[in-house]
Amino acid sequence: MKSDIEIARNTEMRKITEVAESIGISGDSIEQYGKYMAKIPVELIDGEKAAQSNLILVTAITATKAGIGKTTASIGLAMGLNKIGKKAVVALREPSLGPCFGLKGGAAGGGYAQVLPMEKINLHFTGDFHAVTSTHNMIAALLDNYLYQHQAEGFALKEIVWKRVLDVNDRSLRSIVTGLGPRTNGIVQESGFDITPASEIMAILCLSKDLEDVKRRIGNITLGYTFDDKPFTVNDLGIAGGMAALMADAIKPNLVQTTEGSAAIVHGGPFANIAHGCNSIIATKEAMTFADYTVTEAGFGADLGAEKFFNIKCRKSGLCPKLTMIVATLQGLKMHGEVPLEKIKEPSAEGVRKGFANLDRHIRNLKNFGQTVLVCFNKFASDTEEEIRMVEDHCRETGVYFAVNDAYARGGEGAVGLAEKVVEIIEKDPSGPLKLTYPDECGVADKISAVAKNIYGAGQVVFNARSLKKIARIEALGISHFPVCIAKTQYSFSQDPKRYGAPEGFEFEISDIVINTGAEMIVAIAGDIIRMPGLPKSPQALRIDIRNGVIDGLS
Repeated sequence: MKSDIEIARNTEMRKITEVAESIGISGDSIEQYGKYMAKIPVELIDGEKAAQSNLILVTAITATKAGIGKTTASIGLAMGLNKIGKKAVVALREPSLGPCFGLKGGAAGGGYAQVLPMEKINLHFTGDFHAVTSTHNMIAALLDNYLYQHQAEGFALKEIVWKRVLDVNDRSLRSIVTGLGPRTNGIVQESGFDITPASEIMAILCLSKDLEDVKRRIGNITLGYTFDDKPFTVNDLGIAGGMAALMADAIKPNLVQTTEGSAAIVHGGPFANIAHGCNSIIATKEAMTFADYTVTEAGFGADLGAEKFFNIKCRKSGLCPKLTMIVATLQGLKMHGEVPLEKIKEPSAEGVRKGFANLDRHIRNLKNFGQTVLVCFNKFASDTEEEIRMVEDHCRETGVYFAVNDAYARGGEGAVGLAEKVVEIIEKDPSGPLKLTYPDECGVADKISAVAKNIYGAGQVVFNARSLKKIARIEALGISHFPVCIAKTQYSFSQDPKRYGAPEGFEFEISDIVINTGAEMIVAIAGDIIRMPGLPKSPQALRIDIRNGVIDGLS
């Protein structure tokens, strides 16, 4: 089979105006970025139309180094729905340059289930990530300048909490010192970098309803604290309007197409292990305005992306999926069933059977949210029919729906059965009202404990002195009603990335808390999770090249 990039390169794309018009958007109303990409005005969202769309959330079992293929399944389902005559749009997150050049490579789907133009989407796209990075770092520069220009007046902050961001995996920038050299270089102080997907500006982009909301939220960002422990915000700098201006284009969702020419909306890109892991509310509602079936994904496993989709995105937007589809693979199940990585392509009924514990924990959690659950089996060439039947039989015994996705190898045709099953379930057995894990009025520590115990399976949650101090500050600021966003490893329910399967009764440690007064959520750091990833020994950058204007190595 051809590589992802070969398939993408050999696919004849439709002009983006044709893609827009195919879902009812006038070609004159979009802002084109070349022939095959465009921005969609936020004003096109129609709340009444969006409320009629069938929203489908795609999530997955706990991530493994073998990969699960959640984006491929999401794109495949949308193509399958269009194949059977339904009007469907997939709404995805944008890839980050960090993983693209680091561990994963491209993140625009795979095989014959991709969004195109693949190279542009994976690289600079329409500049949204650069807008987030520039806005975040512009605030940092303006804060440093304010401190420098007002130091003679005796102004200073007791604590600065606003760092910098960069969309590059760079462990050397996690902790830095700025202002070294002559006095005119600024005030010497400690700082550091997070990766752009973890930026509060990225969270604001994905949780805002329009540009005015972006401006309001940016103004409320806490940059530091005065010596009498009062928050010092972007509004105190007087720059919220200027920062919103930098985000004026980024707030508009991006319209692209699948490998079969159907519409796809790609917008926003927070990671689910260190941020809230969902594409923008605006993009999802834009897709719902113009589609009878809207397929969207949430990052990594259901314990991260889906939990945050429900407890943060749905809580704030009023969205409620008609169905949640959880993607599973034999290789992923085997890894959770203690089969060594080098042997996961070999038959192992026992490994699959043991791996069901991880799948079952996710299914239970999704049902507790009030969701009807469909297990989407993502098919690989090495899979055996016997082991596929094992998964199907287990799903039947567990009381959840099951369907096979073969879109990677066969495009929309390989997802027709999956699409037909989705339509049948939504018509006969849709999800009920959403049941959130905790109420708004619950305390921050109780919210974190509720997620850790009820979703992850923790036995005890431990808060260190630093996190307890932050919780006291949150209570003093009167923002305990914010939802919590737990940053933890994507490879395990626990905070230990090597504990596969479905561990329970473990101790779950909160080592720090980040207060996002602009994004209006509380980020709890579990264990030693880091918000600026490092590069692996053999980064994907070694395999990316361009020859005669043609890019290779993004798959």
